[in-house]
Amino acid sequence: MIDRDRYPVDPWRLIEARYDEGGVSETIFAVGNGYLGLRGNHIEGRGAHEHGTFINGLHETWPIRHAEQAYGFAEVGQTIINAPDAKVMRVYIDDEPLSFDEMEVHEYSRSLDMRTGVLERNVVWVTPSGKRVRMRDERMVSFDERHLAVLRLELTVENADAPVTISCQLLNRQDGAGIYAGDPMVSRTTGAAGFDPRKAEKISERVLLPVEYWQDGLRSALSYRVADSGMTVAVLADHIIETENDYSARSLVEPDIAKNVFRVQAKAGVPIRISKIVSYHTSRGVPPRELVDRCRRSLDRVGVEGVDALFEGQREWLRAFWDRSDVRIAGHDDLQQAIRWCLFQLAQAAARADGNGVPAKGLTGSGYSGHYFWDTEIYVLPFLTYTSPQWAKNALRARVMMLPAARRRAAQLNEAGALFPWRTINGEEASAYYAAGTAQYHINADVSFALGKYVLATGDRDFLRREGADIAVETARLWATLGFWRGTNGDSTFHIHGVTGPDEYTTVVNDNLFTNVMARYNLRFAARVVQEMAADDPPAYAALVDRTGLDAGEREAWMRAAEAIHIPYSDALGIHPQDAFFLEREVWDLEGTPASMRPLLLHYHPLVIYRFQVLKQADVVLALFLQGNHFTDEEKLADFDYYDPLTTGDSTLSAVVQSIMAAEVGYQDLAREYFEQGLFVDLGDLHSNAADGVHVASTGGIWTALVSGFGGMRDHDGALSFDPRLPADWPELTYLLQWHGSRLQVTVTADALRVEVREGEPVMFTVRGAAQRASVGEAAIVALADQGPVRHGRPTLRQIEDARRDDGTRLSASVPVTSTSIPIIEAYED
Repeated sequence: MIDRDRYPVDPWRLIEARYDEGGVSETIFAVGNGYLGLRGNHIEGRGAHEHGTFINGLHETWPIRHAEQAYGFAEVGQTIINAPDAKVMRVYIDDEPLSFDEMEVHEYSRSLDMRTGVLERNVVWVTPSGKRVRMRDERMVSFDERHLAVLRLELTVENADAPVTISCQLLNRQDGAGIYAGDPMVSRTTGAAGFDPRKAEKISERVLLPVEYWQDGLRSALSYRVADSGMTVAVLADHIIETENDYSARSLVEPDIAKNVFRVQAKAGVPIRISKIVSYHTSRGVPPRELVDRCRRSLDRVGVEGVDALFEGQREWLRAFWDRSDVRIAGHDDLQQAIRWCLFQLAQAAARADGNGVPAKGLTGSGYSGHYFWDTEIYVLPFLTYTSPQWAKNALRARVMMLPAARRRAAQLNEAGALFPWRTINGEEASAYYAAGTAQYHINADVSFALGKYVLATGDRDFLRREGADIAVETARLWATLGFWRGTNGDSTFHIHGVTGPDEYTTVVNDNLFTNVMARYNLRFAARVVQEMAADDPPAYAALVDRTGLDAGEREAWMRAAEAIHIPYSDALGIHPQDAFFLEREVWDLEGTPASMRPLLLHYHPLVIYRFQVLKQADVVLALFLQGNHFTDEEKLADFDYYDPLTTGDSTLSAVVQSIMAAEVGYQDLAREYFEQGLFVDLGDLHSNAADGVHVASTGGIWTALVSGFGGMRDHDGALSFDPRLPADWPELTYLLQWHGSRLQVTVTADALRVEVREGEPVMFTVRGAAQRASVGEAAIVALADQGPVRHGRPTLRQIEDARRDDGTRLSASVPVTSTSIPIIEAYED
C-alpha cells in the first residue's frame, strides 16, 4: 500500500528517502496546528502541485450560478484561499539556483518527526564546478503559539569558498500571475474524467486587496482585505542570520511580495544559519492595521524568549499530547508509523482551531474548498472527546456560533428550529447540489449526537446548560416539523420523507434508516436535557426558555415522535432496508464494473446510480455502530452481510466503519483488511486524490476503529463498556481514554483486558456484561476466554441474490459500463 523504498518504516517519523515534488508528498508532509497550515512544498518555491498556505476560516465568497434556479437554493459559495506564502527561502550558489531538476544530488532525506512536530530536510549536492554543499532546513508551526511558524535553514559549502545568496520571501500566490485560469469568476480544477466535485473552486479575479505593507530592518509586513468576504489577513516575517562569514542584506517590499536577500561570501566549511519567524493573524472584520500590530506583538515575544524556546515548547506540547492520545500496537512498526501519522493529523487539524470548525482536509490542501461537514461530529469528535476534551468543546462551540444562520436556513426550508449547513465555512449553506447536500438533514442529529457523547463522557453539564442545550432544542424542533404522523391515534407512526442519508448514491428518499435512528436519538436527547435542566437547575432552564422560546409542551411532543418513529425492517429478508424503497431497486453488478469506471460518481450520471442498490459508503452499517444498543447481534450480522457487498468504498468515510462492524460481528480478517484500507488511504494514495489534502475524517475513523473496533469500547447511554476483538496477529493493543476527568490506559491481549486509572477517581465499567472497577493503583484485569464467533471469508453478492430469489424479488443488474459524461454538480467525499 505504500512504497517502503521511498517511505521507510519508523514508528515515530514519516521519512522520505528520495526526492519527490508530487502532490501526495506535499500533503503528507504538511505541518499545521488547526489555525495555520503549510503544505509540504520545498523551500525553493518552484514546481508544485499546489503551493498551499492555509488559515482556518480564511475564505472568499462567490455567487453560485445554478443552471436552473429555485427557491431556497444556496446562493453564495465559499472557498478557502491561500494566505501569503512564507515558505520560500531560495538558495543560489555561484548565482546558480538550487534546482532538483538539474543538480547532482548525493544525499537526500526528509522527515516529519511526530514527537517534535518539526519537518526536516537534509540535502547534499555538488555544483557543476565541483563545490559540495550541505543543507538542512526545518519547518515548524507552533501548537503552543497558534499564530507562529518558524523556518530555519543551515547551509555549508564544504570544500570551497563560494558566493551564496539566500532569498527569503513573502509571496501572495493567491493572486499570482498564471496561478488560475478559466472562467472570469469561478472554475473547477478537473481530473481525468473532466471534472471532480471533490476539488476546490478556483477564483480567477483578484481576491486579496493590498492594504498595508512595509519593511523595517529585517522585518517584512503584508496585509490584505479579501475582496468579497470582507475578511482581513496580515503576515509579518522576521529574520535572524548567524554566520562568521561576511554578508550583506537588502530588502524589497511591494503589495504582493516582500524579499529579504542575504548575500554571503561563504568560506569553506563555515556554516550559514537563517531563522525566519512568521506570524499570521486573520479576522472577519478587524482592520488590517490592527492585525499587523498583533503580528508585531507575536514576533516581539519571540525576540524576548528566543527561537529555541518555540522548538522546546513544541516538544513539550507533543509530549503531553502523546501521553494522553497514543495508541500502540506491539510488533507492527509499519502499522504503528501510520497510526501515529493519522493521530498527528488530527492534532494538526483540530488542536488550535479554537472555535472554528475542522475542515474536511484540515489545512493540508484545498480539497472540498476548506469546508466543514458532518465529518467533525461523527469521525473527529470521538478522538477529541476521549483524549483532549477541550478541543471537542471548542469544535462544538463552532456549531453554537452557527445557530443564528442555521435558524434562518430552517425557516427558509419551512421548518422550525435550526438546520445546520451541509457544507460551510462561515455558517451559511454552500452546497449547490441539494440532493446530496441540504437533503442530508441527518447533520442535525450528528451534531446533537456529538454533543451528547461529549457531555456523557466528560460530565461537562455547565457547557450543556450555558450553550449546548440550545443545539439540542433547535435540532429537535426541526425533526418535529420535518416529520409527519401516519395512521390512527392508536397505531400511528412518525415518518421522515425526502431526505438523504450518509450514502450519497441514494438521495432524497423516504424513511432513511440512519436518519430516522439518529433523529430518534436527537429527540430523546433534547427531551432529557430539557427535563433535567428544569428539575436540577431552574435558573439555567429559565435562561434556556428565554433564549429559545421553549414551550412547555415541546418536550412531550418530542418524546411521542421519538417513540413512534418508523424504523424500516424487512421480515422477508430479515434486514433493515436502507430506506422505504431501497429493496425495490435492482442490484448493481459491482463485480462486473471495471476498475477504470470507479469511483462511480466520476463516470455515471446520478440518475443512473440512484436507480440501483449500490452504496458510496456505509449507511445502515454506520447506524448499527453509533446506535448499536438498539440492534440485536443477529440484526447486526444480517445487515452487515447484506450491505457490505453493495458498498463500493468510493468514500474514504466507509472503510473505517466497515472495519468496526466487521470486528463486532466476527469477520476478523475482513476487519483487519478494511482497517488497513483506511489507515493507508493517504499515505498510500488509495483514492488517487491525496494530493488535494489529508482525509481528516478517515484519520479520526482510524482511532475509532482501533478503540471501538478492535478495542471494543462503547459508551451507550453513558455506560462505559469493553468487548475487544483483536486481530489474530496483534499480540497487544494499548490505548488511552479520558472518562469524567479520569485518565485510563486500556491494554488488550488475546487472553486478557487490563484497565488502569492513571489519574483521577475510580471508574466503573463492564467487560462483556460483567461489572468491573478500576482505580489508581488497582487495575482491573479481566480474562478473555472467548471473543465470540470468528467468521472467515466475506459477504458476497451471491448471498443477496439467494435471499432476494427466495423473496421473489427481481434481480436484474443491468448496469452500463461506459460513462454518460454528464457531470454531477456536487458530491461529497471521495
